Amino acid sequence: MERSSLAGDKNKLHQILKLFDLSSLSISSVAPIFSIAAAGTSMVQSAGLYVPLAIGLIALPFLISSWIFLVLNKHFPNAGASYHWSRRIVGINYSNFQAWIIIMAYFWSIPPILIPASRFTLDLLGFNQFNVSYEILFALIWTAFAGLVLLYGTKLTAIVTQIFLFVEIIAVLLIGVIGYRIWDKFSYGMHSGSIFSFSNFNFSGILVCMIVGATIVDGWEIDSYASEESEKPKLTPGKSGIIGAIMVVVYYYIIWPILLHETSLKTLKSSPDVLLAWANNTNPAILPVIKLALVASTAGSLWLTTFILSRALFSMSRDKIMPKFFGFLSKKRVPKWSILIPLILSFATILLEIFFPSFENFFNIVLATAGFFLVAEFFLDSFNTIIFLLKYHKNIKHSITNHNHIIILSGAFFVFIYLGTILALFFVYGPKYFGSSIDLITAIMLLMGLCYTIWLLVSKKEQKIYMADFDDSIDIIPFEKDNGETDAALKDVSDVGKPLF
Repeated sequence: MERSSLAGDKNKLHQILKLFDLSSLSISSVAPIFSIAAAGTSMVQSAGLYVPLAIGLIALPFLISSWIFLVLNKHFPNAGASYHWSRRIVGINYSNFQAWIIIMAYFWSIPPILIPASRFTLDLLGFNQFNVSYEILFALIWTAFAGLVLLYGTKLTAIVTQIFLFVEIIAVLLIGVIGYRIWDKFSYGMHSGSIFSFSNFNFSGILVCMIVGATIVDGWEIDSYASEESEKPKLTPGKSGIIGAIMVVVYYYIIWPILLHETSLKTLKSSPDVLLAWANNTNPAILPVIKLALVASTAGSLWLTTFILSRALFSMSRDKIMPKFFGFLSKKRVPKWSILIPLILSFATILLEIFFPSFENFFNIVLATAGFFLVAEFFLDSFNTIIFLLKYHKNIKHSITNHNHIIILSGAFFVFIYLGTILALFFVYGPKYFGSSIDLITAIMLLMGLCYTIWLLVSKKEQKIYMADFDDSIDIIPFEKDNGETDAALKDVSDVGKPLF
């Protein structure tokens, strides 16, 4: 194990974020307005009136996961979050594979944000017809802006996020107030009662909608990746994630019934943006507010998704499974190359899509796998929690009946089985909605992760497990030094197990 020094460590991030800051990041990272605009059409196309049901079904394991993250944060606060937890609990090789899953989940979530951010901005500015040159220009502007927000320090990131989140919250409240005031004037779908008819029940469509929905109910976990930047790293991370997860589900259940009740399914399925379709149908006067909120929500999602990936890469670099430069901190104590490289590569990805149309279909399928890998991340986290609570956590091992972790353990088993089933069924029903090659591409990406893990193993590359100075948890997995001896801190621990993988 490598532990940071108590003061002056060049690898330390600034501990500057309060509970309010972390909660703001968690809510804004999910970007409810942008998420509905970006994924709403495909969700309606697959699940129809059952979109709220699909959201509820996928939100359930994510809400339980937010409590799981709270427990893991209390024991192992680290910028690597999921990656670090698996490293501490299950083993290095297993953790290296989870590192790949995390990179796939968050990196491929960034390019789909850039073009919408550009188009929403052009629409807000009054450009009726989109010029490719303008799209590229504004995508570049937002890429640069996201980089600046992140590079100028975590506190500035939180402040700018709060400003943009305020605009988004105003829009959500406005949609709710207007939507429910005019509720009785419309009865396109939900009011008719057809949503309760099992003759219209489409299991495969709801399942695919759940996979897509994974991309709109995640993001609240950003506080776990910001744990080393929290003023109270063992207290606030996890709590703010729970707040974010609950608030976002509330937002969706305010908005989606309104959209489905006051706009026809035909219109929603054919519209590139279900929110604008609803506004046009009910109250065109609020279109400017909706468009402004779309820009704010999309922009926030861009830099906060990059934030998560940058902290994960930073942690991986410290453990020497990623290149050293990913761990370099700027004067503002942020991982500069872990921020810049994903943004640059994401911008390059959309350029390839624009200038080489033959790549477009391939990239669209690859981008669609982001939801699969996000579900896979939380699936692996539930497994980590099960192993931790059953094998290593002293209280639950010696007195399982009087310790509240039994609730978390039950939840972890539920999430493990639930998300595992969804991942398996994705390979069955995914090709129907995403194209016949989605299974092959997903399998290849998973195989690449295995190859990456095996390469790290056979290359005998030196690896570490970096622990922050405020992490006072017992080291549950022995980590041998170069001389073959186990870290002295572990010798006094009676309940030390060997890594599973």
